[in-house]
Amino acid sequence: MYRNIIALVVMSLPLILSPQILGLATDGLIHLENIAGKLSFIQREGNVTYVRDKELASEVPTETKFELFDPRNTLRTARLTYTWDFGNGEVLKGSEPSVYYNYSSSGNYTLRLRVVAQMNRTSTPLTGEYTMDITVLDAIRNIELKSPLIFQVSRNNSLAVHVDGSPPMWVCWRFLQNCVSATPTGCHLTMLYENTMILNHTFTSLGVHCLDISARNDISKLQTSYSIFVRRDPSINLLFTLTCAGIILAILAFITVIACRTKNGHNNKSQISKSSNATYSSMDMELQPQQDIPGITSDIYVSRPKKGEVQPLLQHGTRSVAYSCRI
Repeated sequence: MYRNIIALVVMSLPLILSPQILGLATDGLIHLENIAGKLSFIQREGNVTYVRDKELASEVPTETKFELFDPRNTLRTARLTYTWDFGNGEVLKGSEPSVYYNYSSSGNYTLRLRVVAQMNRTSTPLTGEYTMDITVLDAIRNIELKSPLIFQVSRNNSLAVHVDGSPPMWVCWRFLQNCVSATPTGCHLTMLYENTMILNHTFTSLGVHCLDISARNDISKLQTSYSIFVRRDPSINLLFTLTCAGIILAILAFITVIACRTKNGHNNKSQISKSSNATYSSMDMELQPQQDIPGITSDIYVSRPKKGEVQPLLQHGTRSVAYSCRI
């Protein structure tokens, strides 16, 4: 009978000394790295919450969380310690499965999590490590038009657009005349591998136009619009102005020449008229007949040229008269 009792006790020892009976619950801790679980990242911007996988936005408060699946509740009595190494020299340690941290600059980082499970004071702690490669990107916070907002019509214009964010980025842009579109129109989609892009466009009409542009990367997106004024080429206006000025000057010069010629003609006519009157006056004085002078008697005779004498030539408009006076 004693032999049967001893045999029964020996057969029951493995069951009595099992971890489940003793409350140690070590099943699964030996293979802690194989325990089902995952790392998740929660970022909040204002009233919006984003659940990230492996890509994070820089300078945004981030809750990093480790979710451990323990369907058998083998770790319900264990004391867990979490050590977070963010790959940039920052290390945080605590007893909670989540931690708040944000990366200040973009780049590629390796996040390492070390979990230590301590069942009791005498048991050997069990450890496990988890590793994840993450990418931190700069969110798109600004789209800036570096070019002036005044352009010329019928000319190939270049516009420089700067997008503040981590590439690669998808940029979609379009121009709208008068800032409205009668029909739904698509946009020009461009993959941007840097922060600045050049848009070449020719405006075919004057007035106000709008540039609608949107950009997005793996963690953010942004849309904005700019009003643009299109005018004529100033050189054309200058040429037109110079041409008009030349025509006006030519007309003024022509009028001035005509006026001067007319004035000179009147002056010449006046001078000729005065000269003619003076000549006629002198001729009249020479051709006036001899008046009788009281108390003086005179005999007028015409002398004839003697033989061999030469008759002087007559002056224009005059004749030779010889006067002889006897007192």
